Amino acid sequence: MRAVVQRVKEARVDVDGRIVGEIGSGLLVFLGVGEDDSEKDCEYLANKVVHLRIFSDDRGAMNRSLIDTEGEALVVSQFTLWGDCRKGRRPSFVRAARPEKARAFYGEFIKILKGKGVRTATGEFQEMMDVHLVNDGPVTLLLDSGKSF
Repeated sequence: MRAVVQRVKEARVDVDGRIVGEIGSGLLVFLGVGEDDSEKDCEYLANKVVHLRIFSDDRGAMNRSLIDTEGEALVVSQFTLWGDCRKGRRPSFVRAARPEKARAFYGEFIKILKGKGVRTATGEFQEMMDVHLVNDGPVTLLLDSGKSF
């Protein structure tokens, strides 16, 4: 399971001109599910996201987590995180999970965040979305449950 995590001042997702998910200060999480991912990957990544110490403390050091700051999360499904661009000019997505599995794990990831008390908004699975954000910092991190980076 992979994620691109961005610290934001605000973010929202629009589908067909209507807002489907919106947050204030917190994290925008683009989430990609791989074909070999398990529930352990989902739990690992969700726990990593909520406990990452990437918010400033009173001295300006990145020392506080999403939970510490009572921040929000906006989770957007993005299978293209599994795009392999090493050969040719067109990405290969063969390592991305099939939609049925991806939808289930996307839902489980969101459930874990909510279970930890994080106010969580979402995009719409398998829809074309317009994502709007004000990146805070900017702070952008790449996460992989397989720890390949």
